[in-house]
Amino acid sequence: MPVRLTSEELRFMALLHDITGVSARDCIIDNENNSIIFIVPPGTAGIAVGSKGRNVRRLSKILGKRIEIVEWADDLENFVKNIFIPARVLGITLNKTPDGRRILYVKVDPRDKGIAIGKNGRNVSKAKLILRRYFNIDVVSVV
Repeated sequence: MPVRLTSEELRFMALLHDITGVSARDCIIDNENNSIIFIVPPGTAGIAVGSKGRNVRRLSKILGKRIEIVEWADDLENFVKNIFIPARVLGITLNKTPDGRRILYVKVDPRDKGIAIGKNGRNVSKAKLILRRYFNIDVVSVV
């Protein structure tokens, strides 16, 4: 299922490119957490973030929202690892319920559980938004 971008998302992607030189694959506006999530090509997250986070801070100041950069991966497991960085993801399990819902269990190092969940569940919410968009996953649970 192709991703459709709004004109606002396209504007944000153009701004990311102007500031960082990185062309985003996607942009997701998360109004609930007052953030913008950019999905960037593999190997470009460091460039997008910038030295000591300079690019992210600049974008955040311009847009008035929290900026998050996630590196794309073609397979689900590596994409999940990228979403939850810096938490160490040990493995994932995808289950389907009889009613057709898809539930993803993300096993993380016990020392990283708080980081993986994030303040007020922000990282789980981010993962759910991204994974619903690309892999049609309904529930994300950190274990």
